[in-house]
Amino acid sequence: MKAALLDGKGLAKTRKEELAKRVDQLHTQGVVPKLSVILPTNDEASLAYFRAKQRAAEKLGIVVEGQTFDAPSTEELTTCIETWSADPNVSGIMVETPVPETVDMQVVRNSLPAGKDVDGAGIESLGRLLSGKPAFSPATAAAALVLAETAVGMAGKHAVIIGRSLVVGKPLALLLLAKNATVTVCHSKTQDLTTVAKQADILFVAVGKAGFVTSDMVKPGALVIDIGTNVVDGKLVGDVDAASVSDVAGGLSPVPGGVGPLTTTLLLEHVVQAAERAIG
Repeated sequence: MKAALLDGKGLAKTRKEELAKRVDQLHTQGVVPKLSVILPTNDEASLAYFRAKQRAAEKLGIVVEGQTFDAPSTEELTTCIETWSADPNVSGIMVETPVPETVDMQVVRNSLPAGKDVDGAGIESLGRLLSGKPAFSPATAAAALVLAETAVGMAGKHAVIIGRSLVVGKPLALLLLAKNATVTVCHSKTQDLTTVAKQADILFVAVGKAGFVTSDMVKPGALVIDIGTNVVDGKLVGDVDAASVSDVAGGLSPVPGGVGPLTTTLLLEHVVQAAERAIG
């Protein structure tokens, strides 16, 4: 029996319908939610992601604006963030990646105000997430968790995360712990990764390598959440070898159509939530 595919696209559609109602309510109060995005390079992939956010936001009545930089300094980015932080018309702020090596991202993250840090990239936001205080979590990590929860409960489950990035792996571990899962985080130095991965009730994969996880790494009946996005021969594929894993897993998030659609939706939910908080 093939693994059940999780419908991230359908879930995103349902959540957008609910989000549109909240945006309409804000509009009646004279508030237009607005996301301001720093585009620190002319990287075409980053610009494509930005335009996708713009299109999705426009359909909901949310404004997404971008500020493009050509080889920016750290000070230029922090000055831009400070300006937006003080602007009551800006609900959320985020920095698109990749960022040039000349920029000190630690300093940039420190400058992101938690109340407008809608993608949870700032040091204050991550600290709040660690300590269990209210904060916006990174949208991709949150999307992976939301999608997994459509299939199984987290409490008492053994969740294994392959990948320890500050954007996905580490915040996802914190979100899972808050749901009372038992969490193992794997990385490039993990010994006998196949054995560790096969212990997972829920396996989250975010390594940026196409087809990295194969059927021998998956416990029969486990839920596999593929967070990877890779382009192979012009096609978008995940970090999981879906053809082989689908014969073993109980559930699988597809790429495309799984975590991706939910990520943008949750980011826009955070923007709306920030706008709602701003007016009390």
